[in-house]
Amino acid sequence: MMSQMGTYFIVFLFSGLLLAAGLDPEVTQERAANVTGLLNLLMMGYDKRLRPGIGGPPLVVKADVEIRSMGPISEKDMIYSMDCYFRQVWTDSRLSFNRTEQQVSNVSLNVKMLERIWHPDTIFINGGHSYLHTITAPNKFFRLNHDGSILYSQRLTIKASCPMHLEKFPMDTQKCPLHIASFAYSTEDVVYQWRFGEKRAVVASRDMRLSQFDLTGMPAASSTACFKGTTHSVLTVYFDFRRHTGYFLIQVYVPCCLLVALSWVSFWINREATSDRITLGSTTMLTMTYLALDSRDNLPRVTYSTALDIYVLMCFFFVFATIVQFAAVHHFTKYGTAEPLERPAGQDTDTDEEDSLESEELGLAAAALDNGVGRFGTVRAKKFEPTCPRSLSAALSCLLATRRARLNKRVRNALGLNSVSKIDRAARVMFPASFIVLNILYWIAYIA
Repeated sequence: MMSQMGTYFIVFLFSGLLLAAGLDPEVTQERAANVTGLLNLLMMGYDKRLRPGIGGPPLVVKADVEIRSMGPISEKDMIYSMDCYFRQVWTDSRLSFNRTEQQVSNVSLNVKMLERIWHPDTIFINGGHSYLHTITAPNKFFRLNHDGSILYSQRLTIKASCPMHLEKFPMDTQKCPLHIASFAYSTEDVVYQWRFGEKRAVVASRDMRLSQFDLTGMPAASSTACFKGTTHSVLTVYFDFRRHTGYFLIQVYVPCCLLVALSWVSFWINREATSDRITLGSTTMLTMTYLALDSRDNLPRVTYSTALDIYVLMCFFFVFATIVQFAAVHHFTKYGTAEPLERPAGQDTDTDEEDSLESEELGLAAAALDNGVGRFGTVRAKKFEPTCPRSLSAALSCLLATRRARLNKRVRNALGLNSVSKIDRAARVMFPASFIVLNILYWIAYIA
């Protein structure tokens, strides 16, 4: 008894809700019965194996694409993916009905109804592993209008191949196509057209963002192609991508420049410090090798060199040239062959004070050589007797210890322990200047 009362209460409540919404329960049931009868009537004698209008002009299928998100885009596999709504519209006169008699103008149906009618066998010619979203139910939409026109919408994730040209990588632009066509029907049976014209064939969500690219354009076109001896109608849309270079500036270009600049530090290291300069050169060389190999990990094994390869190779050459430069310095370095200590004949001296200081310094250098300090080589010098300063300025220099600093420097130069190679002096200017010039030419060539 209580259960019957509960059932009556639910029916009464549901009827009250329908009345509150302006719907009469009897009218709603009648309309549902009319739609059910309509569908049963339409399916009587319907053969889904035959396309609409068979034997007549080709059926026109109109399509459009709405992109929700795009990516990732893989240079290594040369594919791109996108999440989109793919819609198709066609007219099947066998499914038309009188909307006045049936009191409905269009009907939204379950996707299982799609299995009972004819629908286009549309494929993506350059598509890869694409799939239909099925969570929590198959993401399909099916609507039938009174004139027999059918709207069929699906949510798809499409992966398509994109032949990329990477000569200017990472300052490159790519044009990735998407080709849409019928798998079995030729142009005699099915013709594809863009639903809203070529200018609005594909639209993208306003909040869509790509990590490494900018989507600069989506030009569309329609054409025909020959498959196995038959001509098929093909819709094509091109996605124009322009790559961001910020990631590669941070990860490759800036580290390469810093390594090249670090290798130049050896030009200021004493040429007698062989182990220090070799260690610095070897470290920078190994690091450049690692960067060169790491920059190729995400790229396909193409037979040509990219812009990034050329830049890394240029930096590698400068680091290698630094080691070669030190080899030349070491080869031409002779211990104890610093600048001659005696003045060439005929050269004038500036002041008597300088003569006195040089005489005293050379005396100390000769004494050091006599004690075995200069065992690595010989110094061409004359032995002078130290003399006292002859002027007030020379005496002041002695008091300020300037003379001692000059003395130590000249003594070390006389012993060949602190001399600077002319090759090092030239490299300090030539290496940075040439690297800056090549950088300017490089960026002008690839950005312009």
